[in-house]
Amino acid sequence: MPRVLTEKRNPLTEALRGKKDTVNYFKTIDTSKYKQKKLSIPSYDGLALSSLLTYTNAHTVKGTIILVHSSGSTKYSFLELSDLLARNGFNAIAIDLRAFGESEGRYSTYGVKEKKDIQSIINYLIKHEKLNTFGIWGKSLGGAVALQAMGLDKRIEFGIIESAFTDFKTNMDTYFTRVTGLELKPFTNYLTNRAGNIGDFDADDASPIRYCERITQPILVVHGTNDIVFKLKYGKANFDKIPSKKKEFIKIDNAGHTNIWNVGGETYFNSVLEFMNNATVN
Repeated sequence: MPRVLTEKRNPLTEALRGKKDTVNYFKTIDTSKYKQKKLSIPSYDGLALSSLLTYTNAHTVKGTIILVHSSGSTKYSFLELSDLLARNGFNAIAIDLRAFGESEGRYSTYGVKEKKDIQSIINYLIKHEKLNTFGIWGKSLGGAVALQAMGLDKRIEFGIIESAFTDFKTNMDTYFTRVTGLELKPFTNYLTNRAGNIGDFDADDASPIRYCERITQPILVVHGTNDIVFKLKYGKANFDKIPSKKKEFIKIDNAGHTNIWNVGGETYFNSVLEFMNNATVN
């Protein structure tokens, strides 16, 4: 079980997950009318991270949005969103987290190492693509990574966080309580600590809510009322810890964990774009 939690490239764990994070599960890049470039960016510790950069053709570029996927997805799940952002004046770089999609790596560390990878991606984009003004948009695991990255690096000027958990240990404890109906905290703490040992990361540092306390940038936190994976209260708990004077919380009625975009629809995306436009105004 600890290996299932952290080791994403292992025949047994891939079989249990159904290989949902493999590249073939997603669409290929052939439909966008915008200029796109696939990049291989070194992580902070030397892994090759695959990404897809979509350029807006707007006369004035408002910024570059780092798109961070969920645990059941890859960068290719952001193709349509990248086009939407490009139409509205934003570049978008959709990334494969370490151990997902076309990126190298064996272990997911729930943000402990991934937040440093985000820093490396920003460094690369500044140096090699001459880009500046960065925002971040993360879903589920990607939202948890984004919160930690925002707390670590103030070059991320704003963020959109969807359906994120508060911390790795609470996430596991909630899951097992929901499945078994029993309070198994000593057991789940053992599992998460063991997963950290296997993946070479501190399980206690996989804590978005801890990094929320450092976030002073504009931020939009979004959660579905019917989310049974990471409950609404966890999204609110993260939000309450954020000291930023420019923060908003959007509750999507009747949305679960994975269907915020479908349930929220055009109204939701218009709200996000309004937030982003306001966040980029000096």
